[in-house]
Amino acid sequence: MGSMGNKGNRGAGPSDAGLRKAGPRSGTPRVVVVGLASCFGCQLQITNNEKHLLEVLGQFDLTYWQLLSSAPMPEDFDVAIIEGAVTTEESVQVLAELRAKAQVVIALGACANTAGIPGIAAKGFCGRPAEVYSTLPSVCGDLIAPRSVTSVIEVDYQVPCCPIDPSEFLEVLSKAFYGSNRPLTEKTMCGDCKRNETGCFYPQQELCLGLVTRAGCGARCVKVGRPCSGCRGISPEANLASARESVVRYGLAAEGFDAALELFNQTNPLLQGKD
Repeated sequence: MGSMGNKGNRGAGPSDAGLRKAGPRSGTPRVVVVGLASCFGCQLQITNNEKHLLEVLGQFDLTYWQLLSSAPMPEDFDVAIIEGAVTTEESVQVLAELRAKAQVVIALGACANTAGIPGIAAKGFCGRPAEVYSTLPSVCGDLIAPRSVTSVIEVDYQVPCCPIDPSEFLEVLSKAFYGSNRPLTEKTMCGDCKRNETGCFYPQQELCLGLVTRAGCGARCVKVGRPCSGCRGISPEANLASARESVVRYGLAAEGFDAALELFNQTNPLLQGKD
């Protein structure tokens, strides 16, 4: 298994100047879109914003998109957009090569940012393949416990959620091209609910992860009557200990809260730390 650290994202770093200021290596910025272990749903979401996508297509050269073409990836490019979790040693190597070549790396969706749904299998992973296969097919390669892209390489920008919001993707893409010092919000979802004037699920004895989940989606699920499932990941400002106390005060089990968090945060260091 390769050596992994929690690289995270670079935050306000050199890439915040954007490609237009720093300058692509030659002419129009060249973009590649790469899919790792995922359902490819976030890539499909990009195409669902066709009207606005067409408005920005002329600003860059889409040189490789795994979902649309079987053509090989070019040797040179400026921006790498990566969807999916890391589940093989081959993927670790692919990420290292993408990071070495790209001026800007964008982690797309929950799987890339928190290991997402593949991350559910991370705990006790070594024994899991044998539960399915008597002999692991060689096509699977050398499997490793699922983890996020952000835990393997540094990324410059993140587009969270499962699936992503296409408008948020285009906003991040614009940052990559033109620069922005606006960081990804670290607030929790509960503030969005209050602004939307939506009711809280806890008095109804229903778990909702908005207490600790990173804000930014406008609490869309809650607006249509569904509790937050935490697909944007745990906010760095979240107080997990206080959240557990609140859950218990409403007569719910803290263990159930922790189990719900693992849906999208199985490999999240913030969850592992239990702070």
